[in-house]
Amino acid sequence: MKIKVKVAQKQQVSKKIDTDFIRLDAFLKMCDAVQTGGHAKIVIQEGEVRVNGEVCTQRGKKLRSGDNAEFENVVYSVE
Repeated sequence: MKIKVKVAQKQQVSKKIDTDFIRLDAFLKMCDAVQTGGHAKIVIQEGEVRVNGEVCTQRGKKLRSGDNAEFENVVYSVE
């Protein structure tokens, strides 16, 4: 018996920043991925966020242009 699995395409969202870098928790808030900074802190510390393909638990992680953050099957790109 064969089982077919459909993998959903990840949604892509790009956000432009006007500074050299932005903290991961602030970026998630800016993208409306989370509702509050407290919510961002929880999802980051629980390992639910990937930065450039790797799990990141540092909410102060600096994201620069070209970096990606992934949360709940959506990829947020920093421009």
